[in-house]
Amino acid sequence: QVQLVESGGGLVQAGGSLRLSCAASGRSFSSYAMGWFRQAPGKEREFVAAISWSGGSAYYADSVKGRFTISRDNAKNMVYLQMNSLKPEDTAVYYCGRGHSGGTYYHTAGYDYWGQGTQVTVSS
Repeated sequence: QVQLVESGGGLVQAGGSLRLSCAASGRSFSSYAMGWFRQAPGKEREFVAAISWSGGSAYYADSVKGRFTISRDNAKNMVYLQMNSLKPEDTAVYYCGRGHSGGTYYHTAGYDYWGQGTQVTVSS
């Protein structure tokens, strides 16, 4: 069984930084792409960033490009999201997801397992 557990969320002032972590259990972690999505109150879950199984390719939503960096450590079964220059509009629950073969990295349908989420609140 695959389990994903996010951590690292919190309250930060605008312009600040946070680093989110996602710990994955289960075999063959390094065989799958991983992604981060976020969901603000009253809104749909939206794509933030994704990383290929090897870590060689990364993809970002336009709204976070240049501010966020996704990375992974396959030896530790971990995925990270470094968030810099945070803005109030980044406030949301952030979810880690495991991509499935043939899925679209920027859509929730491309993921088959999700964590419980971690709250990020950016104050102005």
